[in-house]
Amino acid sequence: MPVAELDGFEIAYELVGEGRPWVLTPGGRFTKEVGGLPEMARTLADQGNQVLTWDRPNCGASSVAFRGRSESEVQAEALGALLRHLDLGPTVIAGGSGGARVSLLTAARNPDVTAGLAMWWISGGVPGLLQLANYYGMPSADAAWHGGMEAVVALDQWQEVLEQNPANRERFLAMDRQEFLEVMDRWMLAYCPCDDSLVPGLDDDDVARLDIPILVFRSGASDMSHTRSTSEALAAGLPGAELVDPPWGDDEWNERRAAVEQVGSLFVRWPLLIPQLVDWADRTISGDRS
Repeated sequence: MPVAELDGFEIAYELVGEGRPWVLTPGGRFTKEVGGLPEMARTLADQGNQVLTWDRPNCGASSVAFRGRSESEVQAEALGALLRHLDLGPTVIAGGSGGARVSLLTAARNPDVTAGLAMWWISGGVPGLLQLANYYGMPSADAAWHGGMEAVVALDQWQEVLEQNPANRERFLAMDRQEFLEVMDRWMLAYCPCDDSLVPGLDDDDVARLDIPILVFRSGASDMSHTRSTSEALAAGLPGAELVDPPWGDDEWNERRAAVEQVGSLFVRWPLLIPQLVDWADRTISGDRS
């Protein structure tokens, strides 16, 4: 597996195909191997594209990293650096759920390597954002408060990054407990639905820099975690964004959650997005795909 060394951190990645560059980012803390993502990459590659998939910091075989205002910003910074390291810009940056947030921040803060931006399942709404703060931050904060960094390392949610990159154990244990708690506070606060931000961490200056083709897939009205109003407000608030309906029914997110134990992934139907993504890119993004 290729690994890039960037600013002292290891970022695992994979490249398939040739042609117009794309990067795909999943949600959660899932790896680049999560069901649906490799299939999506191969389908795009088969249509004359070069596709990057990657393990974000704190995911899979990449390094853990605890710094900055939010976890999404750390990951967006890493993706911008990875695209430059691989000399892939300008790239079509695409992702869903947490990957949508990372893609948005990456595109806004790295215009030199961004050709276009596509997003789906954008997290939002009071319950959805508070869910994220609780899921991503609270277990680690609670463990550090009551058992220090040894207790954090023992959490189930960190076992995958420890198994795939054993050096992460020392990264955890070398971190000062109080500093780690301060990072968790910032990261959880970043999800607070306390202002009019379109998505957590997106500033007005970020929006102003997004002078690129943007595609937003409308979320289902039944989706509490990625509310329809969030997708519609984001499309309305980003300059020139195109809002489209996805290739699945309104209850897609709830159906995928219900089926995840049987199929192993929330993202298995993401390859269905490919025809719309390719059509949009061909219509709106200049440049030779050969």
